[in-house]
This record gives sequence, structure tokens and C-alpha cells, in this order.
Amino acid sequence: MKGFINLNKPKGMSSARAVAIVKKQLGLTKEKVGHAGTLDPMASGVLPIAIGRATRLFDFMQTKQKSYIAEFTFGYETNTLDIEGEIISKSDSIPLKEQILSVLPQFLGEIEQLPPQFSAKSVNGVRAYDLARSGQVADLKACKVHIFEFELLEDKKPTYTFKITCGSGTYIRSLCKDLAQSLGAFATMTSLQRVNSGVFNIENSVDIDNISQKEILPCEIVLGNLKKLILSLEQESILLMGKKLQIDVASGIYKAYCDEELIGLASVDAEKTIKMKTWLK
Repeated sequence: MKGFINLNKPKGMSSARAVAIVKKQLGLTKEKVGHAGTLDPMASGVLPIAIGRATRLFDFMQTKQKSYIAEFTFGYETNTLDIEGEIISKSDSIPLKEQILSVLPQFLGEIEQLPPQFSAKSVNGVRAYDLARSGQVADLKACKVHIFEFELLEDKKPTYTFKITCGSGTYIRSLCKDLAQSLGAFATMTSLQRVNSGVFNIENSVDIDNISQKEILPCEIVLGNLKKLILSLEQESILLMGKKLQIDVASGIYKAYCDEELIGLASVDAEKTIKMKTWLK
């Protein structure tokens, strides 16, 4: 069995727990099951779950854009930058809608962002959140992330709702902190829903109580933009033995098929040598 579940993870559940429940409901014991793009327990929404050899496509999926609906509440900041942390700073400075709109453009495009102290970033082999829980400050480095959309949707001062579309590696909690800081204020992320992750969207997601084999999507769903390459049984056999094979097609990455079955991802170089990057069969 292989493919994807477009899960609508409920609030209050870890991503790891969601994977365990899906695995149990599908009766999977030997197949590898994993999730793409962790959602914190306080967050809800789209959590793509890969089953079997579909987990080999995670690297291909990591470059996909993700969209969120987030609530930022101004007036205080917690140590985790979200509603589950302890309040460490307060202020009566609550920005107006017009002030927020005036600074949003500076967060678009490629920006540098410092990950939260309570994050899964590794520092000398130790998770930052483990250091933070023991009272230590992790030496985290700023990372470049890409923000494609940062739109104010709703004004319920002191809470504002935003739609954010971003690249991988973006921390919405840090975006909340940085936005508030640019306005001379404090803010905390009080709600987060992921509504899109690559080709997976909230409208077509399935609740965790309704998981069944009929909800498993084919691997092709994340390979839609790749060209199709048809291989013969003989060519497949040669590649399975790890031998080189010449093929008269343009260089690039292909979704490879044999006998009408998707067998994996193949790369063809400038010398027209084909190599299997990922086997799905």
C-alpha cells in the first residue's frame, strides 16, 4: 500500500499522534507512515501523511508553498510565542489596522527570520525546545524564508486575523513576533490553521475519524508537473540492476512508468543517461 492521506489534523493533537491514529485505522503494521511538515499540537489543518514508499517523496514535497490562517493577539508575548506559553512581556501598545497594513509589505519576499527558542531546531545535537525547557537559551541562527502573501483578513482589536502563504521552514510564530516588534508592540499567535500544503488543501481534507483506504490518494498527486516517461520491462530490469542506460529524451526529472505502473522518479542528464532517483515499486 502506498499513497497519501490529506488529513485535517484537529487542534490539540500532535502530528506524531495523528500519524499513529491513521496507521491504526488503516490497519497498517509493516508499512512506513509519516507526515510532511509538522503542525504544532495547538494548530489544526492540512497535514499530508505518506504511506509506504510514498514517504520517499518527502524531499520532493519540501519546496511546496503552504498557506495559513493565523490569529495574532497584541498586548503580550509568551516564551513560546503562542497561546500555550507563559507570558513574559506585556504592553498597552495595540497597533491600529492602518499601522499594520503599512508594515506588511516589508515582510514580503525573501526575509531573514530567527526561529523560536521553543522549536525543533537542533543545536549541537540538542533540540532547541529541550534547552528552552531547562532554562537555557539556544544559539539559533537567522534563516532565510520566503513570504509570498501576508494579508490582513479581519480586525478584532487586539486580535487580528491574517492569511499567510510562505515557503518551507517559515515559523508563523516568529512572523507574529517580528510584525509586533516592527510596530513597537508585543503579540502572540493565538490560533493557527494550515489551509494549504502544496497540492493538498483544506477543502479536500479528511477528518481523522473518517480515515479509510478509499481516502488514500495516489503518489501521482504530488508529481503533477513532471513529464511522464514510459519504460519497457527490459529497461526497468536494467535499471533495477543498477546499470547505466541511455535514453533519447531531454534532460530533466521524470515520473517513470512501466507496464502502466508508476515505478519512481528518474533523472536524465545531458548525455541522455537515465538514473532512478527514487523507486516506488
